[in-house]
Amino acid sequence: MDLTPLEADNSVSCRLTSEIPSVCLEEDCCLGIDEAGRGPVLGPMVYGICFCPISKKEDLKNMKVADSKTLNEAERENLFEKLDEAKGFVGWALQILSPNTISTSMLQRSKYNLNALSHDTAIGLVQYALDSGVQLKEVFVDTVGPADKYEDKLSKLFPGITVTVRPKADSLFPVVSAASICAKVARDRVVKGWSFAEQLGEVDTDYGSGYPNDPKTKAWLLKYLDPVFGYPQFVRFSWSTAQTLMDSRSVAVHWDDDEDGGAKAAQKLNNKSMLSYFSSSGAAPTHRFFTERRLKNIDTL
Repeated sequence: MDLTPLEADNSVSCRLTSEIPSVCLEEDCCLGIDEAGRGPVLGPMVYGICFCPISKKEDLKNMKVADSKTLNEAERENLFEKLDEAKGFVGWALQILSPNTISTSMLQRSKYNLNALSHDTAIGLVQYALDSGVQLKEVFVDTVGPADKYEDKLSKLFPGITVTVRPKADSLFPVVSAASICAKVARDRVVKGWSFAEQLGEVDTDYGSGYPNDPKTKAWLLKYLDPVFGYPQFVRFSWSTAQTLMDSRSVAVHWDDDEDGGAKAAQKLNNKSMLSYFSSSGAAPTHRFFTERRLKNIDTL
C-alpha cells in the first residue's frame, strides 16, 4: 500500500488502488464496501472496497477474512498481506477522507452531513470499479442510515447490479470483511505515520484510540489546543468534542457585527462612498469601527 499521494498533502483526500485483476474484467464479480474511522475525532475516515469474481467467493472465505474490529493489528496486517498477494483474483480501492475534508464538508454553508459524505464516497468507489471495467453483478454494503433507503438509493444508481445493504455486513459477507480490513489497515498506517504540517516540533503520538471518550485522546486534545489557532488538521474540528474545547479554552473573537444593529450599521457604512472619508471637510467618521480605534480623517499625507 503506497501512501505517497497522501503523504505529499494530507490536508486533502486521496484514492489508493490495487491493480485490477484481469479475471475481474472477464467474469461476473461481487464487491464489498466498508469504512474505518467514522467516529474518532482524530485522523481520517477511510472507505474501502474489495472485489473478486463470484466464482471465487469460497476462496476469499477460506482466507479467513473477518470484521476488522474483531482482529488485532497484527492479524489485520497479516490478512491484508494475504489479500494483496491474491492479486490474481482480488482487487481493492480506498478513499482516504482527510480530517480537513470531513470538517470543511460538514461545516460548509449548505448542509452536508457525515452520512451524505459517506454515501457519496461509497458511490464514487463503486463507480470507479465500473469505470475500470470490473464486471460487477453484486454489491454488499454495511449500512449508513436506514438500510432499506440506502439499498434503494444504490439500486437506482446502479441498475443491473444486485445491491444488499445490511447492518453488520462486515461480519456477514467475506467480501465486506475484506474491504473492512483494507480500510482499517490504511487508517492505522496513516494515523501512525501522520505528518503535522503545522510544525509543532516533536508531537506526542500517544493519543489513544482517537475516540472522544478515550482519556488519552482527551488529554492530547487539551495539550495541543492553541488558544488562537485551534487545532492542527489532524483533528476533526467539526466534532462537538473539539468545538466545545475551543469554545471554552480559546481566545474569544469579537466580530463587529455581532451586536444588535451591527449589521445595519455596517450596511450603512458600506453604502457611503469611500471618497467621503478622504474629504477635507474635517468631519470625523461616526461609525464605532473608527472611534474605537481612534481613527480620524486627514487631509494631507
